[in-house]
Amino acid sequence: MIIYPAIDLRGGRVVRLTEGKFDQEKSYGDDPLAVARGFKAAGATWLHVVDLDGAKDPAKRQTPLVEKLARESGLRVQTGGGIRDDAQVAALLSAGVQRVIVGSLAVRQPDLVRGWLISFGQEKIILSPDVRIDDAGIPRIAAAGWQETTGVALNDFLTGYLPAGLKHILCTDISRDGKLTGPNTPLYAQLVKQFPSLEIQASGGVSSLDDLRKTKVTGVAGVIVGRALYENKFTLQEALAC
Repeated sequence: MIIYPAIDLRGGRVVRLTEGKFDQEKSYGDDPLAVARGFKAAGATWLHVVDLDGAKDPAKRQTPLVEKLARESGLRVQTGGGIRDDAQVAALLSAGVQRVIVGSLAVRQPDLVRGWLISFGQEKIILSPDVRIDDAGIPRIAAAGWQETTGVALNDFLTGYLPAGLKHILCTDISRDGKLTGPNTPLYAQLVKQFPSLEIQASGGVSSLDDLRKTKVTGVAGVIVGRALYENKFTLQEALAC
């Protein structure tokens, strides 16, 4: 299981949001590259970067900063935030990014995104279905910075992408994001069982080393760790060791 330390970028700063809400922001420094290099020194191999400005307004994408992280941190970078066209995907890949994360667009324009999986390759595109669990226990995908619920069931969404060669997904349980309440391990265990061909990354709620151990048991390929690192719940070295 790969541990992906996370950097969320807003105005060039490292921040974390709670449940994706821009009015619930906490800042963790003004030097993202120094943070990334610290992760590299601790033993990380990958970095998860979310461009919050780009997610809110494509005209304010922080691509030069993302490129700096990809070129100078020594880490492999996966990044996203408001990806809307193939030119943006191509620009990020040209900037040295390993994988581009596609969120809302994958729900709204599946034919377009299926085309990206074929043209850019299954290793270069990672879909990020962010879900809320409905009253019947069914995970349904949210969009538009988690402000909208699409009504699309997660299983139906993933099944629709398998013929295009989907390999990587990053699934966040929104109700747990940024809250340090523990990840939704039953959700990930079920996904691993239902979609054995997918490399699944878990996201949202990791608050302890025990959370990481429980997540690993589900069989996921990776886990995103953000706020727990910034608030010193454990060190990255401890996370990698466990």
